[in-house]
Amino acid sequence: MNINEMQVCTIPINAALDVISGKWSYYVIAQLCHESQRFNQLRRNLGDISIKSLTDTLRQLEKMDVVHRKVYPTVPVSVEYSLTRKGKEYGAILSQMRLWGEKWGAVVPDDEEEAMG
Repeated sequence: MNINEMQVCTIPINAALDVISGKWSYYVIAQLCHESQRFNQLRRNLGDISIKSLTDTLRQLEKMDVVHRKVYPTVPVSVEYSLTRKGKEYGAILSQMRLWGEKWGAVVPDDEEEAMG
């Protein structure tokens, strides 16, 4: 494969990996695949995430057009997060990664298996 062919392949793959490059990005997308959620609901469902980390992650995913932020004019203001069309398509990619992980992720390479046995 020459350099141009490699770049044609590498650039879009890097763009796809950038979406989940943040520590919490995968988890946020996975939660929003199930349903739209308000900030505190999302925070509770994620468990050990700080307010700052969740805010930063949501802003980054929103900037990438993966997450949509909808503000409701209530008192206090309510904000709901959902996946955009782009985010929903990314959810399908994550599902495929899960299937791959279930099939191959726990496999011990032959040379490690022999060393254990």
